[in-house]
Amino acid sequence: MQCTTIESIILNKTVMTATLKTATEKFEKHLSISNDNVTAIDILAEHIDFSRQKIKQIMQKGAVWLTQEQSTRRIRRASKKLCIGQTLHLYYDAHILEQTDFSARLIADEGDYSVWFKPSGMLSQGSKYGDHSTIYRWAETHLQPQRNAFLVHRLDKATSGLILIAHSKKAAATLSKMFSERLIDKYYKALVQGLPQAPGIIDRPLENKKAITKILSAEQINNPLFSLLDIQILTGRKHQIRQHLSHTGHPVVGDRLYGNAQNKSIDLCLTAYKIIFTSPFDKQEKHYELGNEFYPSLT
Repeated sequence: MQCTTIESIILNKTVMTATLKTATEKFEKHLSISNDNVTAIDILAEHIDFSRQKIKQIMQKGAVWLTQEQSTRRIRRASKKLCIGQTLHLYYDAHILEQTDFSARLIADEGDYSVWFKPSGMLSQGSKYGDHSTIYRWAETHLQPQRNAFLVHRLDKATSGLILIAHSKKAAATLSKMFSERLIDKYYKALVQGLPQAPGIIDRPLENKKAITKILSAEQINNPLFSLLDIQILTGRKHQIRQHLSHTGHPVVGDRLYGNAQNKSIDLCLTAYKIIFTSPFDKQEKHYELGNEFYPSLT
């Protein structure tokens, strides 16, 4: 009986520890403001068992939001004064907040927008749990002079390559419209299994929407089992290139979602390497292109 009792105590303690750990790894707090002129960090420190320094870090990483009337937005300044009627939200996810910051590379600063190289693994868009590891947040904190940054199109987390970031709401609306109207040409390099027919067109709907991928050329590399494709997409469906190439029997190397990749040390071999469009700001044709050192490879 004594042995059973001790085992039960140990088991219960283990369960309680696991439950406590899970609870602190991810949770939400929604705090109604009942006094004027209180600061965000004072309210959060009162209701959350974290140090003030850790709360400041959480705010900087984009996990704290403020609702006033019908508007909800991120707030990062710990000393932000709050008012009666507002609601403060904390969305805490330890896994997301501990994500590594990736280094993006500035390709061109055009004032109204900038062009960046986004590495594989870096997010295009954040979530309510944070945005510190996103390309637009990187742009906001690394451009000189500093400016607001707005996402106008996306690359998959695993896809590397060129991405445009707008620096005003007006510029964001203009560029977003150009992307939706297919006025911006996007080209990709993909390392795939086998040697697809090229040139060729893959016209296959995705999620009941038209999706067209053009294979402009296919070049065999040193390894005869793989080839490097030059691709233009005429539509912008989610995972379009990856799904289309997988359907043809030539999945992208490193694609663990639509392909048969097993080696986790190889990143997805897909890079957005070229963007061409006529700028709505100065009416000049813009051509941004990465050198072949950025192309996907087995190394």
